[in-house]
Amino acid sequence: MAQDKLEDRIKAKATELGFVACGITRADAAPRTAARLHQWLAEGRHGGMIWMEERAHHRETPAGLWPAVQSVISLGMSYAPAADPLRLADEGEVGRISVYAQGGDYHDVVKKALKALGRWLAQEAGCELKVFVDTAPVMEKPLAEAAGLGWQGKHTNLVSRDHGSWLFLGAIYTTLALDPDVAMRQSCGSCDACQRACPTDAFPAPFRLDARRCISYLTIEHAGPIPEEFRGAIGNRIYGCDDCLAVCPWNKFAASAAANLAFQPRAELTVPQLADLLALDDAGFRQVFAGSPIKRIGRNRMVRNAAIAAGNSGAPGLKPVLARLVDDPDPVVAEAAAWALQRL
Repeated sequence: MAQDKLEDRIKAKATELGFVACGITRADAAPRTAARLHQWLAEGRHGGMIWMEERAHHRETPAGLWPAVQSVISLGMSYAPAADPLRLADEGEVGRISVYAQGGDYHDVVKKALKALGRWLAQEAGCELKVFVDTAPVMEKPLAEAAGLGWQGKHTNLVSRDHGSWLFLGAIYTTLALDPDVAMRQSCGSCDACQRACPTDAFPAPFRLDARRCISYLTIEHAGPIPEEFRGAIGNRIYGCDDCLAVCPWNKFAASAAANLAFQPRAELTVPQLADLLALDDAGFRQVFAGSPIKRIGRNRMVRNAAIAAGNSGAPGLKPVLARLVDDPDPVVAEAAAWALQRL
């Protein structure tokens, strides 16, 4: 019996390691990526994410980061939620945390599986390779589209026929010249549910995102005061936003049972009380968010976000803890607390 093709064995091993999607593409298979990236940067839609500019030459193409790369293995790990991500929208005294951040840190989980797959592949094929998940200048979504995992929807995130909008993406760059899979065609049709769902109108056009208006950017990446024009629309979102993902019709095919157990929500992060978050000091923040991707934003940014949510809560019971924050050593936290008190 003939030995299975290496490409098939790679996919079987990826499944064994917890990936629900695996595809292969040539390193030069997404030629329009560079032009789109530079247009987005030229329009300033990346906001304060200066690293996008500084390493744009590495993002343009996989070869820009590693000239020896021949093929890219694109992989997806499901974090499909069991509960409706929008269910807490009207719970004013509770903070809403994006689904992806309610469990274990995906950076650690996905990278561990990527490294295991990489070690196996190096032994099987004697190749050189590099593994990436999110923190490197890699355009994971265009590469995943080229590898047949899904397509970039009108919300700019990857949409899978089988897993909806709930995939963590990783990539393995390799010197192997592997047989590529067929690229996935865009299948959004006339649907614009994701754009209509956005609370801050962060989509100037289909397939285009203005990060400066995006709640995920404002609550995670943005370090200063959140612009007042967006504060009311943020509602009770304290870390990220799932609205554009949650309304995608393709999610009906995403089974939460397929999600990696490491991403199961932690009880303290599913329905966090704003009063508890507003009372956090640095040590308390590190304790609550240990092992979570949320830990990287630090106490001050989280308390800033919780103060904005408190201002939108209509809950006068939050006034005492907000009053204590008006004198917070961090001026951004103090300003957000004063704004929230005035709102209440």
